[in-house]
Amino acid sequence: MNVHDDLTPPLDPPVLPVLEWQARAQAHRQRLDRLVGPYLERRAAGTTHPVVDFLFTYYGNKPSQLRRWHPGFGIGLRDAGEYRGARGYYELARERGVFTADPAYLSKRRDTIAFVSRLLTATARRPAQLSCFGLHEWAMVYRTDEVRHQQVPLRLGHAGTDAVVESMSLRCTHFDAFRFFTPEAVGRNAEPLARADQVEREQPGCLHANMDLYKWGFKLAPLISSDLLLDCFELACTARELDMRASPYDLSDFGYEPVRIETPTGRADYVRAQAAIAESADALRARLRLACAELSSAQAGFDAIG
Repeated sequence: MNVHDDLTPPLDPPVLPVLEWQARAQAHRQRLDRLVGPYLERRAAGTTHPVVDFLFTYYGNKPSQLRRWHPGFGIGLRDAGEYRGARGYYELARERGVFTADPAYLSKRRDTIAFVSRLLTATARRPAQLSCFGLHEWAMVYRTDEVRHQQVPLRLGHAGTDAVVESMSLRCTHFDAFRFFTPEAVGRNAEPLARADQVEREQPGCLHANMDLYKWGFKLAPLISSDLLLDCFELACTARELDMRASPYDLSDFGYEPVRIETPTGRADYVRAQAAIAESADALRARLRLACAELSSAQAGFDAIG
């Protein structure tokens, strides 16, 4: 447990009464359960899902980590003993039982906040590119007998999948998708991508960049509100579904109708859905950028005092 002497800000954080914050925390858990309940049921039964599981296996965040509600930095919770020992929290020494996000934890996350702010700001300044048609998933199985999802077949088979890749240009701008391209697909991308160039390359039309808003939000927890974090997670769920519906995999057994990007109609459908996700992501990206700015401002205040 962290107990400070309260000689540094926030000296007087607004404090939510116990009934208010508990009601908000309960609403948060109910919303989360609606989103992840089916995943937890499948996991308990020992079954896997090629679409939904990715949000937990790739990002590595557990549903249990999402269950704790956070009001965000600078807001106290009265009679909140359950937050004792929680990562990133401390108890006010002058008002026992009141817990709030720890300024020491804010300082510890300084570099992360700066990077997330820089990446999101650079991404927001670029025009959205809507011409990739989700071909990154196809490039991951191009000219190989291996597939990333062993439990589902390729919709067009290996030869048909390769033919689709060869019929269109690869225009991936997201390194964390590009790094899974097969060696034969790497050279077909419009530009080579590297981790060092991530800030200079990501753009707001990219499905994976928009899915990653959940990743960046989670890295800022508990310094941002759980409402914002779950909004990012919900958008990631929507983006992941489109990602896999447009993939080369046959997901009909899981109830997914394919977006047939190998056809003009399918590509038009994909672009419409991609643009809608990008519009929602723009608003979330702006909220995350504002949160980063407020956290950086608070940190600057501590630095000025200390």
